[in-house]
Amino acid sequence: MGENGTAPLPLLVVDGANVVGSVPDGWWRDRRGAAERLRDALVDVAGRGLPDRPGPLEVVLVVEGAARGVAGRPEVRVVEASGSGDDRIVELVRAARAEHPERACLVITADRELRARVGALGAAVAGPRSVRP
Repeated sequence: MGENGTAPLPLLVVDGANVVGSVPDGWWRDRRGAAERLRDALVDVAGRGLPDRPGPLEVVLVVEGAARGVAGRPEVRVVEASGSGDDRIVELVRAARAEHPERACLVITADRELRARVGALGAAVAGPRSVRP
């Protein structure tokens, strides 16, 4: 249960590197700026949700490498991966499911191996287009 005895919000975990890299828009010239633009686009998703997952949602953006140092916003928590972003995403899903086994978890990534890993933990998966502006 959440702080006030209600169920926690559904969790949306976004594979920042994978989603940013899904569109060849020059992101490689400014990885941090691209991650910040994605974070800002996720603010709306946190409130309204996605077509098959109405909001509000708890949104976590996982960043790694040159995108580290991106600040979070009240609507979007940014988590830095010290190593593999995929491993950090799996850790987040595992912890969320351990704390609240019935909590809905959705991971946004196109990475097949990551999709299988979080799927084995009970998370749903969707591709990058589901959150791209």
